[in-house]
Amino acid sequence: MPFKSQAQRRKFAQLLVEGKISPQTFEEWNRETGGRKLPDHVKPKRKTKSRKTKVKARKKSRAKK
Repeated sequence: MPFKSQAQRRKFAQLLVEGKISPQTFEEWNRETGGRKLPDHVKPKRKTKSRKTKVKARKKSRAKK
C-alpha cells in the first residue's frame, strides 16, 4: 500500500527507527509509492449530507419558486 502523504512517510520512518515495523515493510511501502510528489498532509474526506437533509433542501428550493 503506497504512502498518501509526506507526514505518513515520516511517521513510518519514525516507527522503523523505534523498531516497531520491519525494514521490509517500510521498503515495500516506499517502493509502491515510487517517486511521486506527495502532499505534506492529506485532508480528511468531507462527510456527505444525509438523505433527509438533501430532501429538505430540495423542498425549500422548490417552495421559493
